Amino acid sequence: MPNKQSEPQKETVGRVMHEFKEGELESHGRKVTSHRQAVAIALHEAGASNEQNSEQKAHSLSRTKTKERHGETATAEKEGKTAQDRVMRRNAGKKRH
Repeated sequence: MPNKQSEPQKETVGRVMHEFKEGELESHGRKVTSHRQAVAIALHEAGASNEQNSEQKAHSLSRTKTKERHGETATAEKEGKTAQDRVMRRNAGKKRH
């Protein structure tokens, strides 16, 4: 039975995997080249990893969302704060289920 992810978790996993595909994902200062490592990083940041308990999952997701709001993701640092603000405004306007 597949694990279910919340909408914020799916968005975070999508963002991290996009960074990996664009060659922007880094871990410990080095580019990530392994797809498996990128998936592990994405699940950890989203708080969707099987290796974490519920408290750790909630903490990981909240920390990641705070980074996204402050423009501290790899994409935001590369594109600049204005591009990040534009993306956040666009995502805020989307209808939630």
